[in-house]
Amino acid sequence: MISHDTDEALARARGTLDRVRLQSFEGLPTVRGANNGRGLAKRVAAIGAANVAILIAAAIIGLAVAPLGIFGALAVMMVMMAVTLAIAFAPGPRPVTHEKLARSELKALPTQTTRWLDAQRPALPAPAVQVTDRIGLRLDTLGKQLASVEDDTPAAADIRRLVGEQLPEFIRDYQRVPSELRGAERNGKTPDRQLVEGLELIEREIGQLSEELARSDLDSLETRGRFLEMKYKDGDPA
Repeated sequence: MISHDTDEALARARGTLDRVRLQSFEGLPTVRGANNGRGLAKRVAAIGAANVAILIAAAIIGLAVAPLGIFGALAVMMVMMAVTLAIAFAPGPRPVTHEKLARSELKALPTQTTRWLDAQRPALPAPAVQVTDRIGLRLDTLGKQLASVEDDTPAAADIRRLVGEQLPEFIRDYQRVPSELRGAERNGKTPDRQLVEGLELIEREIGQLSEELARSDLDSLETRGRFLEMKYKDGDPA
């Protein structure tokens, strides 16, 4: 059995690990958007899984080979700290460029576009950021639907044109406007307002594309429901 000293050392190691974990993530850059939140959650999950594996391995060694002792417990703690820091401060995925969006496979396009949108957030006004968040949710749904869409279909061409070309080009056009002119009214609207309205239109268009892709499934569900109602409405499956 693991010695009493080893138990206490491992307990202290867990407490230290918790403190290190909190300190590590306090030093991370501020995350913005749903995707960044998911990325942080994945890092936390990876840290937890790695440290649990280390503790299990240490316990097995202590039971099957020899008690770890205080120095063994300290070694386990150091390994856990190193793993925590390595995962916490590991570089994130490479940024998505406009050119990469144009070359993306259809099924990966919504995810790549969402990542590109997240990178543009610091350069957008707050109302536009709120719309990009909604666009991100639309793209999440669209990405799941594209698993059954062939690249050579009209629907695929519409999605690629809207999501991979028109959306990033529209935002890039806005970003080319000097910052001091973005709040100046021109032809009844400011560039900031034009950006928000254009993004809202794109959001609606993505929603319509998603509904069109789901139409056959919705029709099938409705037909099946009517069939079941006709067959079982009187409570007699015969």
